[in-house]
Amino acid sequence: MNKKVIIGIDTSNYTTSCAVCSLDGIILENYKELLPVKVGENGLRQSDAVFAHVKNFQIISKKIKEKHAEYEIVAIGYSSYPRDVDGSYMPCFLVGSAVAEMISALFNIPAFHFSHQAGHIQAALYSSKLETDDKFVAFHVSGGTTEILIVTPDKSSFNISLLGGSIDLHAGQAIDRIGVKMGLKFPCGKEIEQLALENQIKTPNCKICVNQFECNLSGLENLALKLYNESKNPNLVSAFVLDFIFKTISKITENIRNKFGDIKIVYAGGVMSNSIIKNNLSSKFKDIYFAEPQFSTDNACGVALLARKAFIG
Repeated sequence: MNKKVIIGIDTSNYTTSCAVCSLDGIILENYKELLPVKVGENGLRQSDAVFAHVKNFQIISKKIKEKHAEYEIVAIGYSSYPRDVDGSYMPCFLVGSAVAEMISALFNIPAFHFSHQAGHIQAALYSSKLETDDKFVAFHVSGGTTEILIVTPDKSSFNISLLGGSIDLHAGQAIDRIGVKMGLKFPCGKEIEQLALENQIKTPNCKICVNQFECNLSGLENLALKLYNESKNPNLVSAFVLDFIFKTISKITENIRNKFGDIKIVYAGGVMSNSIIKNNLSSKFKDIYFAEPQFSTDNACGVALLARKAFIG
C-alpha cells in the first residue's frame, strides 16, 4: 500500500523548497535548491528569481520521481505571500502557488496556502520539539525580515501580530551586504560564521540601538565596513558583525522577559541558524527554542506541516 503523504512548497527569494511529511507529522524529505546569484551581487531581481524557481523545480521533480513512486499525495500546502499582513506580496511566490495548484487539480486533492513567515515558525516549532497551544513570541530573523511577533496557534495555522523588529535594515541584509563587500558569495551567512569562528582578535566594543522591541541595524553596515577598511581582516569583521546582531537580539529578548515574564520564545529564520548567536543566547536565557539549521533557513517543511494540520482538522 502506498504511503499517504502531504507535500509542502515554498519559493522564497533565496531557495526553491519542497518537503514531504507523513500523516503522523514526520518530515520524510526536505529538498532545497538555492537560487543562483552572480559573484558580487546582493540577491536577485524578482523576474530572475521567478525564472530560477522554474528551473529548480525541474531538478526537484526528478529527485522526487526517482525515489518516491510509493507515495500517495493526499494534500498540498504552499506559501503564497511573505508575511501575515495586508498587502504582503512578492512575485517569486507565484511560482510555488502555480505548481501547488496544478498538483491539486491533477490529483484532485485539497491545497492550503500560508505565509512564508508562518512556515518558518512552524518549522522552528517542529525542529525544537516545542508543542504548545499557548501564546508565544517568535523572532523571524532573515535576509528579508527582522521581526518580533506575538503568535497564537489556531486550528490550521497561527494568529500573528507584530510586536517589533528592525525599522531599517534586516539582519540578513546587513550580513550579506558586508560579506559581498569582503568578496564572499551571496548569501554570505555560512562564510561569515566560519570566518568568525576562526577569529583570534578581540572585537571592538559596539553600541547597539534598541528601543524596547525595535532596533536599528543600518549602522552595523557602516561600522563593519569601516573596520574592514582599517583592518583588512575578514575574520575580525565577521566576528564583529555577529556580536552586534547577538547583542541586539539579546537586548530585545531581555526586554521581552521584563514585559512578558517567562513566555516561551522561538527563534526562526536563516540568521538564527548561526551557531555563535544561538549559543550565546542559550547561555543567557531559559525557555528559548531554536530550529536546527536545515529547518531554520528557508524550507518547505513548515508549510507541509501546516497543510497536514489543516487537512486533518
